[in-house]
Amino acid sequence: MKSQLKPDELSALLRQRMESGDHAIERTEFGTVLSVGDGIARVDGLTHVMYNELVETDDGTAGLALNLEEDVVGVAVLDSDINVREGDRFHRTGRVVSVPAGPGLTGRVVDALGRPLDGKGEIKADAQMPVEAPAASIIERRNVDTPMQTGIVAIDALTPIGRGQRELIIGDRKTGKTTIAIDAILNQKGGDVHCFYVAVGQKMSTVANLYKQLEAAGAMAYTTIILAGASEPAPLQYLAPYSGCAMAEYWMNRGGHALVIYDDLTKHAQAYRQMSLLLRRPPGREAFPGDVFYLHSRLLERAAQLSDEKGGGSMTALPIVETQANDISAYIPTNVISITDGQIFLEAGLFHEGQRPAINPGISVSRVGGDAQLKAMKKVAGPLRVLLAQYRELEAFTSFSSDLDAATLEQLAVGRALMHSIRQKPGRPMSVAEQVALLYAGTNKWLIGIPPNRLPEAFVALTTALQASQTGDAYVKRFAASPVLDDELKALLETLMKEVFAGYQSAGRK
Repeated sequence: MKSQLKPDELSALLRQRMESGDHAIERTEFGTVLSVGDGIARVDGLTHVMYNELVETDDGTAGLALNLEEDVVGVAVLDSDINVREGDRFHRTGRVVSVPAGPGLTGRVVDALGRPLDGKGEIKADAQMPVEAPAASIIERRNVDTPMQTGIVAIDALTPIGRGQRELIIGDRKTGKTTIAIDAILNQKGGDVHCFYVAVGQKMSTVANLYKQLEAAGAMAYTTIILAGASEPAPLQYLAPYSGCAMAEYWMNRGGHALVIYDDLTKHAQAYRQMSLLLRRPPGREAFPGDVFYLHSRLLERAAQLSDEKGGGSMTALPIVETQANDISAYIPTNVISITDGQIFLEAGLFHEGQRPAINPGISVSRVGGDAQLKAMKKVAGPLRVLLAQYRELEAFTSFSSDLDAATLEQLAVGRALMHSIRQKPGRPMSVAEQVALLYAGTNKWLIGIPPNRLPEAFVALTTALQASQTGDAYVKRFAASPVLDDELKALLETLMKEVFAGYQSAGRK
């Protein structure tokens, strides 16, 4: 007689067999490549893919889902598209593009995805940071009030930069924009600021020379270079600034301080325009897509000085934009000017006259202003902009007149000496104490009697005296203890000026 299993026994047996099995079911959504070219693949089948989601082929080639159309998805291939062919499959990963972050990246050269390019082996990251992240809210920020010293007299005096600020460096090609950014990195030596240099569309030889310069100065000990060169695909050039920003956010979110340089956002916008046109997005002004403003605003708004409740960290951004024939009213320059907290305008005419850095004090401005200056610097730099503006006006006037009164001649001499005092050779940042002493000499007419050809020699003598003489040492120590231009500090400066400039003045001080 056959034994029959009862229904509850049968279900218990089936449940036991099912639970003992180890056949995990994996669900993977994939799409098929319909066409590929110029770094853009059109994929069919990724029905539930998210915007900005990372997708991959079977051999590991990464892509970024950018266009979510009704029938196809436009994917920007983040590696070379040579390995992607029609009929290949892209599958979803369920995550956005992220990059490694942490101390392991310090001193390294990486690409836009955080992969090493310097041949120094694998990067040991402490965290993975998403390249796209929301900016800190107003409640999470506090006022920008701590100086980010660049070591460049013309900037620290006229357009001071604070931690958490976004200050644009703008000018024609070959006017010294990158040089200013590199000097700002060099000046952070011995401090607590982690520097990130993002090279977009640069020549490999240019970045190699820059790396050697930073390494020779010991600056790579606190610097990371993110490189998306001119030969890289447009999607990698588009991604590089966001990757550098994410790496810097790691330090800001942990109470540290970061300085990010985007060199430059003009090439970044051009790479995005190339991608957008290939994705068949409608072109707007100068063939840029309609969201090109949002492209840079969502990047630069992430720079901030966080509140004490959020750890007090900061990220300072120095974007660079290239102009054509000093035209700052072009599309991309006006966009970035409206996003940032001021601009440092480099003029080709001043550059060719020998004024280095070629900063135009009339157009250059910092919307943070004296809030990010030490009290002594704020005091000596106060009359500087007016004196320089008067000098430029009088200089233009003197070309039509040769008969000038004594007051005008003195004003011209003061302005000429001040223009010389804000000249500076690249790679030689100055401390705040040196800058204050130099500007005090210029604004208080100690440089009037010195012939223009002897001014550089006099400036070197002043720097040497600050390091070697007894008065200079006393001034530096007093400045370090309290950087306020009170009577005691003024007396030390006056004594120092008499010691240094007495032998250089041919006509005496007026």
